[in-house]
Amino acid sequence: LRPQPPRLFPPCPGRASRRGFTLIEVMVVVGLIGLLAGVLITGSARLLADRPVTVEAVFWEALEAARKEALVDQREVRLRYDVDTKALVATSQAGSRSFPMPPGEVQFEFLAPVASTTNLVLIGGLLVETRPLASVTFFDDGTCTPFRVQIRTGGPARTLTVDPWT
Repeated sequence: LRPQPPRLFPPCPGRASRRGFTLIEVMVVVGLIGLLAGVLITGSARLLADRPVTVEAVFWEALEAARKEALVDQREVRLRYDVDTKALVATSQAGSRSFPMPPGEVQFEFLAPVASTTNLVLIGGLLVETRPLASVTFFDDGTCTPFRVQIRTGGPARTLTVDPWT
């Protein structure tokens, strides 16, 4: 026989000694878990909703919408950048849809797929293309004219190349 450690609390008279959790304890723990989950979900939703919109995100959204409209309506859709409203505008026979750029200084140009040396000028150590495209066309089969996009938002220019078939 081993000696038993001393008991901190004497057993209740008339009750058998059982170990476990009471219903109230379980309900309190479940309630706390639910409360923590609710706080974490709403906090993460706010963080994701407050994420700033980028120029690239607006461009890809407009490109996807123009391609989808051309496929669904079986019509050509032209996508252009309107300097006055600072928005990409998708225009078809059914009407036009605008995709405004986020606030701030934005320079946006559609360019030919491959720069030829006759379209380039060296200004202040930067090669600048002299003949940007006025718009690009999305056809009813989902393809588009091959093009590149040059975006400047205060820093160096970023160029995105768009594959006409994807």
